[in-house]
Amino acid sequence: MRHRPRYLDIRKIRLPLPGVVSILHRMSGFLLFLGIPLMLFFLQESLSSSQGFASLADTLSTLPAKMILILLLWAFLHHFCAGIRLLLLDMGIGLSLQSARASSKAVMLAGIFFTLVMGVWLW
Repeated sequence: MRHRPRYLDIRKIRLPLPGVVSILHRMSGFLLFLGIPLMLFFLQESLSSSQGFASLADTLSTLPAKMILILLLWAFLHHFCAGIRLLLLDMGIGLSLQSARASSKAVMLAGIFFTLVMGVWLW
């Protein structure tokens, strides 16, 4: 009997929390890669003139714009927290299974908590 490759349905694979944090770290990095030019454009527009600033303020006060900014804020904060976790892992801190799960949970909670705090403050 010949062993054939098994079809894996990615939607049915259940990753452990450190795997989810790793994938979210990559996704947040990609969102930042796309979002930083947008944020630089916003900065340029706001500094160009008082009319540009007023126009940008009106644009960014809409709900879709606020949601995009909250998403970029989460991407930054999650990427930052996950990056610190990875630096600690590279130094050999937190390599056990229990501490890796705990640090993954801490990264997820910290990213959400800081996004909520800063999102409410900036809203």
